[in-house]
Amino acid sequence: MISVLLSTLNNTIKFINQSVADLSDQEMVEQPTGIPNHATWTLGHIIYCCQGVAVEIGFKGWLPDEWESIFGYGSTPVSDVSRYPSKSELLKTLKDTGVRINHIIANLSETTMKQSLSNVDIPTIEHLVYQVVISHTAFHAGQLAMWRRAVGKKSSAVFV
Repeated sequence: MISVLLSTLNNTIKFINQSVADLSDQEMVEQPTGIPNHATWTLGHIIYCCQGVAVEIGFKGWLPDEWESIFGYGSTPVSDVSRYPSKSELLKTLKDTGVRINHIIANLSETTMKQSLSNVDIPTIEHLVYQVVISHTAFHAGQLAMWRRAVGKKSSAVFV
């Protein structure tokens, strides 16, 4: 099942990369009415949340501390491009995060996956991995597709 999880994650990352390939840094922070999360925030948030899974499992975080206030839960996207890493840096960090998460998950033991968490809504590490790495990441990838339409861009990827 881990191989299916990782394949799904890698396909989602591929979709995300294709979804922003034709965008400039400035276009990445456009905020159309009715769409709360622009492309820059979405990428940063996905990266930050994947690191959160790694940290919860016991690994050391790799992102700068300020990523929490910029991309963490409860942060608010802004259209000021200077407040964010560049698109190039985000894509590099997304790739690095994908490699890290793939390695971490591929090496989790069955015992570790079954370990309980104190979070009532997410009872085990296994639930956390599936919820954040698959469901949460795919949810935001879908938001990215809707965001593209709202800023007048055609679909640039197929999410399968």
